[in-house]
Amino acid sequence: MDDKQITRRSKRLAKALRHDPAGVGLELDPAGWVPVADVLRALGLDRATLDEVVATNNKKRFEYDPDGLRIRASQGHTVPVDLGLTPTAPPDVLFHGTVAAALGAIAVEGIRPMSRHHVHLSPTRDTATAVGARRGKPVVLEVRAAAMAAEGHQFFRTANGVWLTDEVPPRYFDLPGGHR
Repeated sequence: MDDKQITRRSKRLAKALRHDPAGVGLELDPAGWVPVADVLRALGLDRATLDEVVATNNKKRFEYDPDGLRIRASQGHTVPVDLGLTPTAPPDVLFHGTVAAALGAIAVEGIRPMSRHHVHLSPTRDTATAVGARRGKPVVLEVRAAAMAAEGHQFFRTANGVWLTDEVPPRYFDLPGGHR
């Protein structure tokens, strides 16, 4: 399979496992898992193709259960799921990639999950830059995660290294140019 085919199938799988499982006839369990056999049937894939999509996804968006019989998205759901993640102490700083057009609302409201269940934060500036670049010229905000945790905010780390939290109030980051 070439890169375009893999990307197309990965996007289709992400939509099915994160946003619209019913649209392809799938039903996620409460933790977001679905039998691999159901995914293969719903998306018209064979197991080798699904394995390649999962293995080559650069963001490791998908995971199999230990038996390899079920699959789910690692995070980013807009449908209700409980990933069963344990609260974890974050590093001192995490990063959030966005675009300049969003900074006005972020300055007032903080970083919100929008249609997702959690705010997604990156462990590195480079990763956050790549995330922000998907919607235009990226702006990276440095989030004082340890300070948030010390004040009672919970953080969760997904299997693919993305950090999740409910929100990031404006007092925990500075806007570009050193403004709060």
